[in-house]
Amino acid sequence: MPKMKTSRAAAKRFKVTGTGKLKRNKAYKRHILTKKTTKNKRNLRKAVMTDATNVKNMKKILPYV
Repeated sequence: MPKMKTSRAAAKRFKVTGTGKLKRNKAYKRHILTKKTTKNKRNLRKAVMTDATNVKNMKKILPYV
């Protein structure tokens, strides 16, 4: 059985916490920031946990993380 390949795109975007949850950054913080409120931009800085509905697929493409 050959080794499974890690999705490099996902490996760059997700980190695993000590308890095994997947942490990700929020989207919509790259450009067109002038029309977004300061409060909105501040909240986009914070990392969040990946939703439970996506965890199964994420673990499949990140077998060694």
